[in-house]
Amino acid sequence: MIKINPSEVSIGKLHGMMLGAIGPRPIAFASTIDADGNSNLSPFSFFNVFSANPPILIFSPARRVRDNTIKHTLENVKAIKEVVINIVNYDIVQQMSLSSTEYPEGVNEFEKSGLTMVASEKVSPYRVGESPVQFECKVNEIVAMGEEGGAGNLIICEVLLMHVNKNVLDEDGKIDQHKIDQVARMGGNWYTRANKGMFEVPKPLSTIGIGVDELPLTIKNSNVFTGNDLGKLANVEKIPQKTGALQFVNNHSDIKVRIEQANQIEIHRFAKQYLDQDDIDTAWNILSAKL
Repeated sequence: MIKINPSEVSIGKLHGMMLGAIGPRPIAFASTIDADGNSNLSPFSFFNVFSANPPILIFSPARRVRDNTIKHTLENVKAIKEVVINIVNYDIVQQMSLSSTEYPEGVNEFEKSGLTMVASEKVSPYRVGESPVQFECKVNEIVAMGEEGGAGNLIICEVLLMHVNKNVLDEDGKIDQHKIDQVARMGGNWYTRANKGMFEVPKPLSTIGIGVDELPLTIKNSNVFTGNDLGKLANVEKIPQKTGALQFVNNHSDIKVRIEQANQIEIHRFAKQYLDQDDIDTAWNILSAKL
């Protein structure tokens, strides 16, 4: 066994070791609004349920380790003491990950991630329409754990209204753990899928993803691509230029033959095969060559 004294290692190393050891962690997909009414959507894995009477959920946006700044979610709940906590299942994990991109203040992550804004009934922030379970909450208290980078801020939320998609219920009206198909965070880029096991979703930190709202309409409105597919396609800094895509295709005769006479649906299905293998570059070159 190695020993790690928190006072003798960097916060970054301690943070990574703790997150690698403590998991899987459920994800609070938190929707808030700022004082001007702008929506914000961001995931947090420092989250759990702590009471049923009253119904209390707590999540914690930590101060950034690298520069000790705070996240828009924390700023928003200080101004407007309301939040919707949306549960993340496998169907929206890629779009959820895309929303964690550090977009500038005022950018609507609902639009960037391509998720549906649904009006809440008791609070101002919107719900994520694709989420299987949504909790409308008031913020009872915010407890700061410290003032340095890495310090958490406990946002203590009381559930005012809970929305549950009927499709995740069993015949007795209880939530079916196979149907809800939840995901949770682990260390690094790793997630776990409750009914399948571990899988990896690269963090959108090295570049700013263009967002689902910037995808060409033929792709965004395609019946072939799932929300996860759109999340992958939208997590690129820019769409490949057609000239470069055509050069790529010409250099890959097998791809060239497949798409030369293909219609739009066939193109999308072919590109999806590469998306399913997480080969985003090839998928985009196929799509861009035919835009």
